[in-house]
Amino acid sequence: MKLKTKLQLSSMMFLQFFIWGVWYVTMGTYLIKIGFDGLDVGAAYSTINWGAIISPFVIGMVADRFFSAERVLGIMHLSGGIILYFLIQVTDPTAFFWTLLVYALLYMPTLALVNAICFNQMSDTKTQFPPIRVLGTIGWIAAGILISWMKIEDTSMVFQIGAGASILLGVYSFFLPSTPPQNKGKAPSIRDILGLDALALLKDRNFVTFILCSLLISVPLAFYYSFTNPFLNEIGLENAAGKMTLGQGSEFLFLLLMPFFFSRLGVKKMLLIAMVAWVTRYLCFAYGNNEALAPMLYIGIILHGICYDFFFVTGQIYVDQAAPKKVKASAQGFITLITYGLGMLIGSWSSGWFVKQYTLADGSHVWQTIWLIPAGMALIATILFLIFFNDKKNAVTEN
Repeated sequence: MKLKTKLQLSSMMFLQFFIWGVWYVTMGTYLIKIGFDGLDVGAAYSTINWGAIISPFVIGMVADRFFSAERVLGIMHLSGGIILYFLIQVTDPTAFFWTLLVYALLYMPTLALVNAICFNQMSDTKTQFPPIRVLGTIGWIAAGILISWMKIEDTSMVFQIGAGASILLGVYSFFLPSTPPQNKGKAPSIRDILGLDALALLKDRNFVTFILCSLLISVPLAFYYSFTNPFLNEIGLENAAGKMTLGQGSEFLFLLLMPFFFSRLGVKKMLLIAMVAWVTRYLCFAYGNNEALAPMLYIGIILHGICYDFFFVTGQIYVDQAAPKKVKASAQGFITLITYGLGMLIGSWSSGWFVKQYTLADGSHVWQTIWLIPAGMALIATILFLIFFNDKKNAVTEN
């Protein structure tokens, strides 16, 4: 792959995740400031999950059959930038939800589009993709550092910056390498789009256990994304958004170390370590503070690398190994639907409901109780996985 192409794809990845990271982490803090309650905040975050559920239809019926991926990417980011700009004027919870939902339906399909554009230019994705994809993590970190440095965590300016970056990527997309539709002329199938062919894998008890635990662990994940920044700001941790980028730094490190751990620990141990890390993270948040026990807060943040990489990345590898060749793509789509779609959708709404229940009259929150709830959820998933999943060779074979 030429150096020019590498730079183009790396810049694309940086902007793709900068756009998301610049508003997503701190949105809860901003919404609480303008008078939204916990349920309103949870509803706002659920728009991303609805986008994850619906986005396969967009990719399957439009980008994969009618138009080049880079053009669809450009149109979606240009449109999304306009929506983000107008979002700063919306202060009613219901109107905010529907406006952000429109944006989510535009943004979430672009996550698959940038991957497709990258893969189309690569001869060896295993070695060529990671160094380019990691620029996305760096983009997310840069977004957190920027808004922390500008001290705008609780302002609408995060949406303005996101809008500007989205329009920039929208224009830039039209200059990316050509990625023509892969299934031009082929009639779209709902079964293919939703990955329903992967349901055959449910004959294997290990796969069923993995799917169930993936669903359960995705629920507490939404607690972290929706309310960690409001929590850290409320208890007085300075530059919370910037310090939360320690989690992405940890993710970056453990992503590089994945091959080392995978060869020595195997699937079950890595998934278990991830689940225990989820429990530990929320216990750290529940019992830590911004005084003598401040290190517990940092531990909870830094554990993000293990929580995310050891579970979700390992899970993707497990699914690839478990699925026969003809349903590998469907299986990956199915697990994405279960985790980022259904699981985090439940988590976004339930986290908002619990936060609302534990909001005091003065607007503060009983954070210890709030964080013990996802800790308990993660513990249940861990116990179920420990009992019912084993490391033996999958019964599903290639055919």
